[in-house]
Amino acid sequence: MSRKVLLLILGFFLILGDQFLKFWVVGHIAIGESLTFWPGIMDLTYLQNRGAAFSILQGQFWFFFLTTFLTMGIAGYYFFKSRSSQWERQVGLALMMAGGIGNFIDRATQGFVIDMFQLTFIDFAVFNLADTYLTVGVAILILDLLREDDDGI
Repeated sequence: MSRKVLLLILGFFLILGDQFLKFWVVGHIAIGESLTFWPGIMDLTYLQNRGAAFSILQGQFWFFFLTTFLTMGIAGYYFFKSRSSQWERQVGLALMMAGGIGNFIDRATQGFVIDMFQLTFIDFAVFNLADTYLTVGVAILILDLLREDDDGI
C-alpha cells in the first residue's frame, strides 16, 4: 500500500477523532462551561466559533465555507502531485486536509466550529483537534519548504 493511501486512511481516522470529540463535548458540556481536563494546563470549554482563528471575521460563513473548500482542493492537488520522496510534504498536507475537513464539516452541518481546548497557563484562544492538525500540518510544510530552500532546490 502506498504512503499516500496510508496517509489518506490516517487522515480519515483523524477526522473521525475530531468529530467524535466534538460530539462528546456537545453532549457533555454546556456552552461556555469548562471542565478541568489537565489541572493547571488545559480545560475543556465548549464554545461555538462562527469566525476563524481567534474568532476573527465572526459571521462570515460563506467566506469561510468557500475558502476552506478552495484550500482543501489546492492541498489535495499538491498532495497527489507530490513525489514519493516528499514524505514530509505529504504528511503536512494530509494533516492540513484533515484539519480543514474537520472544521468544514462543522461549518457545513452547524454553521459554526466547535472549540474545546482552553489553555489555562496562558491567555490563548480556545481551539479544537482539527485546529491542531492544521497547525502541525502548516508547521511541517514550512519546515519542508525551508529545508528544500536550504538544499538549493
